[in-house]
Amino acid sequence: MSFLGSLLSATNFRNPFLRTLVPSVGLAYGIQAAVAVPSILGQTERFYDLSGSFTYISCIGLSLFLPAIRARSAAAALGQAKPAWPSLIGALNGQGGPLGFNWRQVALSAAVSIWAARLGSYLFSRINSDSGEDSRFENIRNSPPKFLGAFFIQATWVSICLLPVLSINALPASTFAALGGLTSITDIIGLLLYVGGLSFEVAADRQKNTWVQEKKQKKHEEQFLTKGLWSKSRHPNYFGESTLWTGIATTAAGVLASNVGTAGVGLLGTGTLAAKVVSLLMCGVSPAFVTFLVLKVSGIPLSENKYDKRYGDREDYKKWKRETPMFIPKL
Repeated sequence: MSFLGSLLSATNFRNPFLRTLVPSVGLAYGIQAAVAVPSILGQTERFYDLSGSFTYISCIGLSLFLPAIRARSAAAALGQAKPAWPSLIGALNGQGGPLGFNWRQVALSAAVSIWAARLGSYLFSRINSDSGEDSRFENIRNSPPKFLGAFFIQATWVSICLLPVLSINALPASTFAALGGLTSITDIIGLLLYVGGLSFEVAADRQKNTWVQEKKQKKHEEQFLTKGLWSKSRHPNYFGESTLWTGIATTAAGVLASNVGTAGVGLLGTGTLAAKVVSLLMCGVSPAFVTFLVLKVSGIPLSENKYDKRYGDREDYKKWKRETPMFIPKL
């Protein structure tokens, strides 16, 4: 048996959710470990954020195509003709077949991939313009255990955030067939939240990048950004990120908490209260975790502490903090 066949056999659980979750999470930790080794040896965090985005996209791709990979591997082992790869176009016209995708799987997978590619390229460009260093790693890049821990924390971050999408991608085609082809209110609300949140995050990042470039060009002498979306919230980019993940979770929850969704996940029975609660928790943990991180751990606290130390005694800074909400934008 090939190495791939051994991995597929070891993760071929009876439960469809576990058949997708375990390989995807394993891939996340594998990629982060592979990037951690040269990063630790070179004592550089240059590729840290970019590797996070690559991990998101890789895990999404694996979760989508894993049923087809299993089917093709099984056919090859039996000497039979391999089934065709599923078509993305087929997901849009409802002709995906037994190994095909549902439009929600494609939409949510694309949503995460677009966000990850955009954020990863933005952060990679930013760190390259800052001589390849990130202030978050000042005290850990020279400590291999701490640096390795940062990569494993990132793998955990990816795994938790992707839980709603991995759960959706784990559902068999028969589940979506039973659900029907109609768009639900949770689909609409979720996708609107995603588009709004992503747009907010992108606009905030662009405004800050423009402000930084103009400062480098001596076009202004401002020490901190208080215009545009940054006059509505002190951290509009983080608000946008929390919002877009809430949208992804909302769309996923509309499917996973339904009777057919709980049957497809197959954890605690079909349509039981416990099954619905677990499904909602699997979706809600993603935006809750993102919001917790930006509010309490690595996002807002680090930024606020840095600026408080630099400008905490300035009246204009105190006025901006007093009049501008920290997270949820004012109207």
